[in-house]
Amino acid sequence: MKELALKYGCNPNQKPSRIYLENGEELPITVLSGNPGYINFLDAFNGWQLVRELKKETGLPAATSFKHVSPAGAAVGLPLTDVQKKIYFVDDMGELSPLACAYARARGADRMSSFGDFISLSDVCDASTASIIKREVSDGVIAPGFTDEAMEILKQKKGGKYVVIQIDPDYVPAPLEHKEVFGVTFEQGRQELPINDEMFANIVTKNKNLPKEALIDLKVAMITLKYTQSNSVCFVKDGQAIGVGAGQQSRVHCTRLAGQKADNWWLRQCPKVLDLQFVDGIRRADRDNAIDVYIGEEYMDVLADGAWEKIFKVKPEVFTREEKRAWLDKMEGVTLGSDAFFPFSDNIERAHKSGVKYIAEPGGSVRDDAVIECCDKYDMVMAFTGIRLFHH
Repeated sequence: MKELALKYGCNPNQKPSRIYLENGEELPITVLSGNPGYINFLDAFNGWQLVRELKKETGLPAATSFKHVSPAGAAVGLPLTDVQKKIYFVDDMGELSPLACAYARARGADRMSSFGDFISLSDVCDASTASIIKREVSDGVIAPGFTDEAMEILKQKKGGKYVVIQIDPDYVPAPLEHKEVFGVTFEQGRQELPINDEMFANIVTKNKNLPKEALIDLKVAMITLKYTQSNSVCFVKDGQAIGVGAGQQSRVHCTRLAGQKADNWWLRQCPKVLDLQFVDGIRRADRDNAIDVYIGEEYMDVLADGAWEKIFKVKPEVFTREEKRAWLDKMEGVTLGSDAFFPFSDNIERAHKSGVKYIAEPGGSVRDDAVIECCDKYDMVMAFTGIRLFHH
């Protein structure tokens, strides 16, 4: 297949639309099910690059959950704790494969943003992973292959119209890439910078203790940022992105956005939230929305009389600001990556409130000394990578 006609571009009025290779060669993909669209392919190809690189640099299966050309979550296939199984709503699924664990983490980090995601998997999709995908609202999945059992499961979604794309894992794109804006063609060398151990060798803080687990998290953070719309910041814990702040004009706004998502991920693990009793038959999206509102500042939207009865069997107590802060103070060992330098130490102050211990950023700001000093104040470990990772 040398080209694939699409229904329309980014919006229904943008026609015609297609994907093809400029050199006239065969496309590196096969559509096994469904009718993927323009944005589906943007998410699929960016997501595939991300998980392929995570697998290469960590040796672990990887998954990402993409929405609007940025990852809502990304993770490698480390085992899930009992609490994580519960907050990702996979505690009823028995033993999960490493790839399934990766997708449960990627999907579960920010369930609000992952609603209607496009999934990318580094490895052949197995039945365990397909079973998680089947129960979530999702647009499609791309992977290097699918087992027969996985395909049977995925064909049950959307009346058989769920998008399933197989990509050639050996496909290597041309070293130069092009895009057109307002009739003008832009050309640049592909971003092929490896995210490996050497990138984090230049530790500029007094604390230089970087354990193996933190090194994996730094790789997850920077590889995720490599395929996230800039400006971008990524919080990571235990091999998964727990908060991604993308596409903000101000870096501290990225940090605040990502930090709030990381806080929400941790708040969902508080016993007070885990013990919420939902009415029978509540839809997964309604449950997720209710949790998000309950742990936020607009909690009365779900606790007011006439509202809570539609969601909960028993009216929950208010999750007070003091209780939330006390629980958040228990979060520690978090990693933070930034696609460009931090121009002010306010980013570090905000990161500290979300338990950040390890940081990677390019360095090169005229205020690097102030940023390093702030890290030292909190005994953080910070590496200067020396390279920017903007992605547009």
